[in-house]
Amino acid sequence: MATKIRLQRHGRKSYAFYSIVIADARAPRDGRFIEKIGTYNPNTNPATVDLNFDRALKWVMTGAQPTDTVRNILSREGVYMKKHLLGGVAKGAFGEAEAEAKFQAWKNNKQSGLEALKAKNEEAKKAEAKARLEAEKKVNEEKAKALAEKKAAEEAAKAAAEAPATEENTEAPAAEAAPAE
Repeated sequence: MATKIRLQRHGRKSYAFYSIVIADARAPRDGRFIEKIGTYNPNTNPATVDLNFDRALKWVMTGAQPTDTVRNILSREGVYMKKHLLGGVAKGAFGEAEAEAKFQAWKNNKQSGLEALKAKNEEAKKAEAKARLEAEKKVNEEKAKALAEKKAAEEAAKAAAEAPATEENTEAPAAEAAPAE
């Protein structure tokens, strides 16, 4: 029986969530499967993978053929690296302890790269937020300046409207006083 390692779709419309399963090659995508070895959620950034590493390695070593997406996931998780190293052990190129050391070094390098990527993304988010805040402050200052100018113009117009009225009031008693003399 030919076995495939494939994704089985779950989730709602436009929000897919996948199970990584071992299935007969003739079975439909969401049909019967032999074993579930993990999950894959492409909706997060970066995509979240929960994989039973030992079971995935066992199935890859026994000849199960992964789909393209699953092959990329397994490669990213290190299943194919481990298979490659175990092949070298089987051929006698190096010992199992050395293979495990090489795998751990690869895994640590991979983790440090992921941490650097996450730090870079966080820094970019902070820089973007700071830039938005500065732009918002600039817009608010311009609005405050325009509002202050408008209020000053209104007060000047109000003062100008009151000034002639007060001048007329001061001139009228003066005019009345002049003929009375």
